[in-house]
Amino acid sequence: MKRSIQESGDRSQNEEGGRLVHCPTFAFVPPVFILSPDSCFMLIQLHTLEGRHVRLEPLTAAHHSALCEVGLDDELWRWTTALIRTPDEMRAYIETALEEQSKGLSLPFVIIDKSSERAAGSTRFASIERIHRRLEIGWTWLGQNYQRTLINTEAKYLLLRHAFERLNAIRVELKTDSLNERSRRAILRIGAKEEGTFRNHMIVQNGRLRHTVYYSIIASEWKNVKACLEEKLSRAY
Repeated sequence: MKRSIQESGDRSQNEEGGRLVHCPTFAFVPPVFILSPDSCFMLIQLHTLEGRHVRLEPLTAAHHSALCEVGLDDELWRWTTALIRTPDEMRAYIETALEEQSKGLSLPFVIIDKSSERAAGSTRFASIERIHRRLEIGWTWLGQNYQRTLINTEAKYLLLRHAFERLNAIRVELKTDSLNERSRRAILRIGAKEEGTFRNHMIVQNGRLRHTVYYSIIASEWKNVKACLEEKLSRAY
């Protein structure tokens, strides 16, 4: 398996049909039997992902003021468990994301509109499972001026391409509030398949019980999903 990023850590060896299979191991992962080279754990590292219209930069505390400019809008948080109305709440939001990153649970990004070099919103890889090679794309929000534009489509394309082609993921999950019809349509448009609904999954603003709809794209579907997304983006270009 070709790797374009530097691997680190000890190497374990397992036999597969009389040949040795090398796979990176990590201090927090116990040795396991590896069936094939494709079973190697996902190696999550900080990367900037860049497209024609969008650049996804790893989130830092320095992005606070830029995100405040676009994100202190109650409507953006209507369907979430968080409500970010003040600079202090945005700072806490960023600190929580970075804490999860330090634990290896997520990898948050700032979405940069390249035409203006201004922050348009945020998104992240989350629920990262290195051994099982799956993750979630979520916590995505965009300022009002950037909604219904190419920004979200290209951001999702960059994240999916990185997940399947660089991280070697076998499954990418997405989820949304069952009442958020706009988000549900958008997830289906990128090529994800609806899997089912978790009832009473979360308690959101005003104490409402949220049912959450889950979607996924798996590795065997990525080739066709990629072609469809690239076709959508090429038409818009």
